[in-house]
Amino acid sequence: MKLNVGGIDRIARIAVGAALITLTLMGTIGVWGWLGVVPLLTGLTRFCPLYPMLGFSTCSVKQE
Repeated sequence: MKLNVGGIDRIARIAVGAALITLTLMGTIGVWGWLGVVPLLTGLTRFCPLYPMLGFSTCSVKQE
């Protein structure tokens, strides 16, 4: 598994994911807020499964 999520992208994913989960736990938004788990996990693992299908990467680190 190659890293394909870069710095700013990673921070944004973690922030959005955590915010959605927090709002769901507070009862502000409905159960759809649990979708925040997806960006949170992709930010923490630095891998987005959609990026390779699109031939896209925001990670500047070259891996072999």
